Amino acid sequence: MAIGSTLSVGLIGLKAFIVQVQAFISPGLPYFSIIGLPDASLSEARERVKSACQATGFGWPQTRVTVNMSPAAMPKRGSSHDLAIAASVLCAAGAIGHDCLEDTIVLGEVNLDGSVLPIHGLLPIMLHAEERGVRKMIVPHRNLDEASMVDGLDVVGVRHVGELIELMGGDATYTIPDTPVTDETTTDQSPTSHPNDCGDMNEVLGQEHAKWALQVAAAGGHNLIMTGPPGSGKTMLASRMPGIMCPLNEAEQLEVASIRSLCGILPQYGITDMPPFEAPHHTASTAALVGGGSGIAVPGAITRAHRGILFLDEAPEFSARALQTLREPLESGYVAISRAKGTTYYPARFQLIMAANPCPCGYAYGNGERCTCREKDRIKYFSRLSGPILDRIDIQIEVPPVERINPGTVPSGESSHAIRLRVMVARQTARERFREFGWVCNAQATGTWLRANTSTKAIELVNHALASERLSLRGADRAMRLAWTLSDLSGKTSPGPEEMMQGISMRTRLT
Repeated sequence: MAIGSTLSVGLIGLKAFIVQVQAFISPGLPYFSIIGLPDASLSEARERVKSACQATGFGWPQTRVTVNMSPAAMPKRGSSHDLAIAASVLCAAGAIGHDCLEDTIVLGEVNLDGSVLPIHGLLPIMLHAEERGVRKMIVPHRNLDEASMVDGLDVVGVRHVGELIELMGGDATYTIPDTPVTDETTTDQSPTSHPNDCGDMNEVLGQEHAKWALQVAAAGGHNLIMTGPPGSGKTMLASRMPGIMCPLNEAEQLEVASIRSLCGILPQYGITDMPPFEAPHHTASTAALVGGGSGIAVPGAITRAHRGILFLDEAPEFSARALQTLREPLESGYVAISRAKGTTYYPARFQLIMAANPCPCGYAYGNGERCTCREKDRIKYFSRLSGPILDRIDIQIEVPPVERINPGTVPSGESSHAIRLRVMVARQTARERFREFGWVCNAQATGTWLRANTSTKAIELVNHALASERLSLRGADRAMRLAWTLSDLSGKTSPGPEEMMQGISMRTRLT
C-alpha cells in the first residue's frame, strides 16, 4: 500500500524543526498508533483525528494504521500536528492525492466534529519555513491574521478537515459549526484593553530626578531600583518606561512577536515597536519568572520581557530563590531550562526595574518618626536583595514623597515623546561607537573596552571608590558604563570626572 506523507513543524522553545509525517495502512487488526517520540497530548491525537476524519464522511480503515513522525529523536508535543496526521492518513487511504501535499506544511488542532482550531507559535514556525524554503502552508482559518505578518508564503486557511479534502481535490460531506469555539487557552491576559498604551511621563507629578534616572536607564540599557514610601509614584514611573525607550527595529519586533505567539498572547498586541513590559506579582514562583513545566519548558516572565522591561514591584517581597534566578539571565541575556526531555533555551535580554519601600511599613524616610518597624525587621526586609543582585543594578535612586500638587488638568513636565527623542539620539551615538563590536548600548560594553577608552582622570575616581570599597569590580565596570551614557546624553565624546562621579553616586545610593 502507498504511504501518505506531509510536513509539519515542531518547536523546542523558539527553535523550530521540520517534521515529516508519514502514514501507512497495513493489514492486521484495527489499531491506530503514532510513533516518533510523541508526548501524552500528541498521543491523544489518535482519537481526535479518527473522529474528525469520520465527520467528513471518510470511512476509517478497519486495519492497522501507523503514523511515524520523523526525526524520531526529536520530541514532539502539543496538538498542532493533528491536521498533518489527518492529512497523511487521508493521503495513504487515497481520499486525497498522494502528491498534492508535497512540500506543504500542514498545521492545526482538530476537534471531534472535524473543525480546525487555532494553534500557538505560528509566527516562529512560519519564519523557520521561510528560511528552509518551504512556501506552501495550510493553517487554521483563525490563524490567518497572524500568518499575514510574514510575506512570501502561500498560506491557505481551513476551518474543517472537509475543507482540506476538497482543497486537495477530494470529496467530503461536512458541516462547519455556526458558532466558532472561543480560544480560552491563553493564561496571560492583559488587564487593559490597549496593552501597548503605557501612558505618558508628564502624567507623573513631580519626581523630576526619578524621571531623569529613567531617561539614563533607557539611553544606556541600564538596570534600576527605586526606593521610596508608598504612593510616591514608583509603579507609575516604571509603567511609563517603555514609552521613553527606543522603538524596536524590525528584527526585534519579530523576536518579541514570536515569543508572544508561543505564549498565545500575540493577538492582543500584534507586531508593534513598543518594547514589552512585564510586571509579575510578588508571589510569583521561580517557574513563573524563569519558565518551566513538564516535558518541554514554556517561557516565563523574563522571556516575555525580552527586549523590554521586567518590573518587580515590592521587590523584597519576592522569594529569595526567585530573585537569585535572575542573576544569570541578567549577565548572559538568555535562560537555559533543563528538564528530563532536554534543555530549552529562551532569550531573556531585558532591563530590570525594581521598586521597594524603605522598610516593611514603608515610612522609614525623612526623620523616620512614622516608622513602626524594628531594626531587625528592616534588615530582614532588604536581606532578600542580596549583594550579588544589587551589584547587577546599575542605578539606585530614592523616590521621595510628593509634597505639593498644582491645581488644573494640564500635564506638567516633559512628555514621553520628548524624552524618547533624546534617548534615541544617545542610543544612536552609542550604536555608532560600538559598530565594529555589534553592541547597541553602553550596558553591553565590556570591561576591557571601558578601561581602554575611559580617560585616566575618570578611572582615578573609580580606583578611589574601589579602594574605599564603595564599588566591586563589577560595580566599577557598571559605573563606567553609566558615565558613558551620561556623556552621550550631554553630547560629549567621552566621560570626564564629572560624569564619572555622577555615575558612581548613582551606583551607591543603597550600598
